[in-house]
Amino acid sequence: MKNLVIILIAILIVTSQCLEIKKNKTNIEQLFIVSYNVENLFDTLNDPYNPSDDEYLPTGKKKWTQKKYEKKLFNLAKVLSSISKTELPDLIGICEVENKKVLEDLILQETLKNANYGIVHENSSDKRGIDVALLYKKEEFNYLSHKNIKVYNGTREILYVKGIVSKSDTLHIFVNHWKSRYPTPKETEHKRIKFAIILRKQVDSILDLNINANIIMLGDFNDEPQNISLENILRATNNRTSKNSYELFNTMYEKDLANKGSYSYNYEWLMLDEIIISQNLLNNNNGFKLDKNTGQIFDRKWILYYNSNKGKYKPQNTYYGGYSDHLPVYLIFEKEN
Repeated sequence: MKNLVIILIAILIVTSQCLEIKKNKTNIEQLFIVSYNVENLFDTLNDPYNPSDDEYLPTGKKKWTQKKYEKKLFNLAKVLSSISKTELPDLIGICEVENKKVLEDLILQETLKNANYGIVHENSSDKRGIDVALLYKKEEFNYLSHKNIKVYNGTREILYVKGIVSKSDTLHIFVNHWKSRYPTPKETEHKRIKFAIILRKQVDSILDLNINANIIMLGDFNDEPQNISLENILRATNNRTSKNSYELFNTMYEKDLANKGSYSYNYEWLMLDEIIISQNLLNNNNGFKLDKNTGQIFDRKWILYYNSNKGKYKPQNTYYGGYSDHLPVYLIFEKEN
């Protein structure tokens, strides 16, 4: 009996040690990233330097009142705080904001304020007066620098932000909002190709210095993964096993192949919002890397409008009491300590 007790104690000790080893091996740190075109987030104040904001005044075409503005902020914050059940995003690429003030109002919403977000924003050259921005958790992302990258006159710049996560991993982030598809995708394709050329040059300049750089490109590209600008010019594909470190990985490519999308045109889904990453973030064994899934689309029923006549859904946009005409896309990186 005594020997049996000793054996049982020994088994318990070994089992406990194995569990501890397993626990240590699965001590995973995560990086949660979202890209969201929030559809014309304008305040109700008149900007004399931006005549395009006139329709977003209480007396303007859209009768944009303080009540509507506050509801818009509440709805956007609800979306961003609902993507994950356990945490708020660490980094959020934002498209279509009027100014820094609307971002300050957004991050002070009840469901977001505890994240203590910082803001990176620059006024763009866009004729409509809408900009891109990056929100970041100050405790998770150590901001280093940023700049606006000019593409051509009268359009939005690409926002480049550099910072450090997990105390040692440098991230290069490019927030994009490329030229719209209006009046037709073919007529405007050359303008998005110009964006792709400029962005590709920026990416190459980083990779030339460090082939293992962590680069993230996100935003509303107004093109789908298989379009020329993204697949051929930017060289962003769905190839998970590429040996070419200059080839980029489009995390939304597989969603496009499955006929999923982030934007609906005549009730047909288009995959216009992308999160594209460098090879190191796809295959790195030492730092952050993409988890087993690719990019995801947040498409809960409560942010969608259902047309019973067509039997189809689309994003419930701002002016029908909704959220945005785009759905947010997101992904999670994991780092095993």
